[in-house]
Amino acid sequence: MPRSEAQAPSRKLLLVVDAPSLLHRNHHARAHTRISDRSGRPAWALHGMVRQIIEAIDTFAPDAVIFGLDDRTASVRRDYYPAYKAGRAEKDPQLVEQLERAGPLLDALGLATLTPPGLEADDVNASGATWARSNDWNCIIITSDRDAFAHISDHTRVLRLIDGGIQGSPLLDPARLRTMYGVPAERYLEYAALRGDASDNLPGVHGIGEKTAAILLEQAGSMQAVWADIDHNEGRALAAALDSWAEETGARRLGAGVVRRLSAPGARQRYDFNVRIMSGHDDLDLGLTPHVPGSPGLLPLDPHHVGHVVGFLNVEATTALAIRVLSGDPASASR
Repeated sequence: MPRSEAQAPSRKLLLVVDAPSLLHRNHHARAHTRISDRSGRPAWALHGMVRQIIEAIDTFAPDAVIFGLDDRTASVRRDYYPAYKAGRAEKDPQLVEQLERAGPLLDALGLATLTPPGLEADDVNASGATWARSNDWNCIIITSDRDAFAHISDHTRVLRLIDGGIQGSPLLDPARLRTMYGVPAERYLEYAALRGDASDNLPGVHGIGEKTAAILLEQAGSMQAVWADIDHNEGRALAAALDSWAEETGARRLGAGVVRRLSAPGARQRYDFNVRIMSGHDDLDLGLTPHVPGSPGLLPLDPHHVGHVVGFLNVEATTALAIRVLSGDPASASR
């Protein structure tokens, strides 16, 4: 997608990359290649991540790039909820090693990274979206995690990685998100908290699935309004709005059932708990200094430095592409 379609011409563009997301996907997709770096260590996930980063930069032409990394030594969310992400398969040791090497590799390239203490790349995504709005930049978040959809706005879009890679993945804006899920971007977190997230071991509100959650928010406007009506009016207005929708659309009446499920013991607590766990910390200091030439995260990069760092991954075609794209000099690759 050309840059003119990805952002308003008057704004600069920040690319926020969920590095663990890319590494996980590339580990599983590229393990068969058995690519190793010049020291003989496994490098297929690192190479795939770098290759996709280069393709994204070539596609969107960002002015700055920052990579979010997970703190692998501590977790605020797990401290609060020990079952957080429980049940996931144990990571392949070869993936773990490449996850640990990703930060130093990206730092060596001169591309900014952030590993927030006790937090995750998701929180860097949230803070990148906030930084972009505060500085009147546009932002594109690259991730396979649906949690990032809560940050979509007129400043921020999400490139959700799927099997088609960078070029085959959808770039989601507020209109496209609404078409997909039936909720406005500013209500996506509420929708997700109602639905739950099995991948993070977070059950939703019992009896409220994706379709019902979308209808509920469409008719009520917000969960704040829903809870207020349940607390002060026994949910009568909510039930009437849902039944009116059912009558207009020919669907079955669901007002009384939805009010009963939301009024059940523990329903409000489950919703509030999910909101707390799912909400990204959006106030991290990204350390970006776009007014200082040559500071980490800013493009272009020095071609000789890029060649040395990417060259260590031992894939000549990727090294040449990296030099051309990251240095901004088409002639650099042939020098």
